[in-house]
Order: sequence, then structure tokens, then C-alpha cells
Amino acid sequence: MQQPHPDPAAEHKRFDSFAEFYPFYLSEHSNDTSRRLHYIGSLLVLAVLIYALVSGSWGLLLLLPIAGYGFAWVGHFFFEKNKPATFQYPLYSFMGDWVMLRDALTGRIRF
Repeated sequence: MQQPHPDPAAEHKRFDSFAEFYPFYLSEHSNDTSRRLHYIGSLLVLAVLIYALVSGSWGLLLLLPIAGYGFAWVGHFFFEKNKPATFQYPLYSFMGDWVMLRDALTGRIRF
């Protein structure tokens, strides 16, 4: 289940592990619409990636960051009203997108 943001200064904190970062990541994705936009972007990335690999349409790979980050950033700027964690924590944030999608699909967090 989602955990509340324990420390307002956490957005400027240095995280030593993904396990330490993930509760912060979830707290930055508390809006249902924002989370769902993230899921749409991630699933679209998978669909485009699979199609590009199967069809050999390699130019479609250029759409991956647009699909993934485009939906997510709309969620942050218009629904969460916060700055995407990607700007400060690019690797952990990328990992968080996929872990959050997995957790939603397995029922660990609200879809």
C-alpha cells in the first residue's frame, strides 16, 4: 500500500538504495490519474517496443521516450502538481515506473 511522504525534505535527499527510494517515489504518485497515465505510458512503451522488434521498424524506437515520459510528465505537471523524480533520480525513477506498474498489476497498490 502507498506510504505517506515521511519527510518533506526527502525530495532533496540522497537515496542510497532503490528500496529506500521507492516509498518516496510512491508518495510522488499519490494521484490516481497521474499513476494511470504512468501505466498507460509504460504499457505503450512495451507495445511499441514489441512491435518494433517483431516488424523491424527500428525508427519506432525513437517514440519510446516520448510515450513513456510524455504520459508521465502530463500526470506530474497537471495532476500531481510536482516535479518528476526523473530530473533528480533518473535511474531510480525509471526503475520505479516499472516496479509501480508491476505492483499495480499484482494488486500491491491501487490501480
